Amino acid sequence: MAQNDGQEKTEQPTGKKLEDARKKGQAAKSMEINSLVVFFSGFLLVYMTRDYLAGNIADFSKFIFNSLDVLEINLSLLKIYAYKGYFFFIITLLPILAGLVVIALAVSFGQVGFKISPEALMPKLSKIDPLKGMKNKFFSAQAVVELVKSLFKLIVIGGFIYYILPDLILNSIGLVDHSVAQILDHMVESSFGFIWRISLVFTVIAIGDFIFQKFKFKKDMMMSKQEVKDEFKQTEGDPLVKGHIKSKQLEMARSRMMQEVPKADVVITNPTHYAVALKYEVGAKSAPKIIAKGQDFVAQRIKKIAVEHGIPLHEDVVLARALYASCEVGEEIPEKLFEAVAKILAYIFKAKNKKLTKGIV
Repeated sequence: MAQNDGQEKTEQPTGKKLEDARKKGQAAKSMEINSLVVFFSGFLLVYMTRDYLAGNIADFSKFIFNSLDVLEINLSLLKIYAYKGYFFFIITLLPILAGLVVIALAVSFGQVGFKISPEALMPKLSKIDPLKGMKNKFFSAQAVVELVKSLFKLIVIGGFIYYILPDLILNSIGLVDHSVAQILDHMVESSFGFIWRISLVFTVIAIGDFIFQKFKFKKDMMMSKQEVKDEFKQTEGDPLVKGHIKSKQLEMARSRMMQEVPKADVVITNPTHYAVALKYEVGAKSAPKIIAKGQDFVAQRIKKIAVEHGIPLHEDVVLARALYASCEVGEEIPEKLFEAVAKILAYIFKAKNKKLTKGIV
């Protein structure tokens, strides 16, 4: 297996690694598929437009050769021939070449999808290093693989040609008695039949290469356990740092919560392990709300602040635990606890009213 720093690459590639590779222009892509599709498409385009191409070539040939024996070669005549040749190329060959370019782009997008990768387009000095280029071209594992592939294609296609060529030669012997038009027709049909068979062999080779490229890319993207851990730290953050940040956030939230305790109407206690501070707006349609809660050390701090600000403490083990477990800070108490809390608040508000009345008297 492939190794990295002594560790075997046994883990499947993560989405981040595949995305990073894609940004660098790396993807499972078979050039044999591209070559096959371009070759086969070009063959089909030529086959479907053979009459059109033949007519244009015939007209251009007649224009050139009909009057060669009486022409005076001069600069003006050469310009005319150049213009004719240029327009012949535009009208006859450019549509086919443009179609092949579109097909080549389409098959590339079909294999790897459409994605503009600026990083892959950026010029790198390492790419023009002649020593490194020679090493990659002649002494790398990839170069060996490409050499083996080329030799395999040469042997397979060469053997196939050797197998079918004798029949083509034998069929051509009888053409001596045919007209030029008949000979041309035979040559065209034989050529197209020959190309059809070569295309089928090429298809088998291209499919095999596509499967190989998929397998190779997946193997190259495999990761070691340490690489997975390092990537997780990069994307999610170092656990130690995250823990420190989280503790700071909790401390800040707890500090804000403690600042709300003096606004409470009552603090329900356990009496030692839990403390829940409640606030209720008289006449409001909403239920009492928990503005602070805590356990153990935090509970003792809530009680201490409540005593310092004259907030009444009410000891109720069951209710304190229920409030702590069923609600978060800032939430209204659940309906099932309405009655128990209402009795406590009614008693506290009644006691406050008595004190106010005595103060007035």
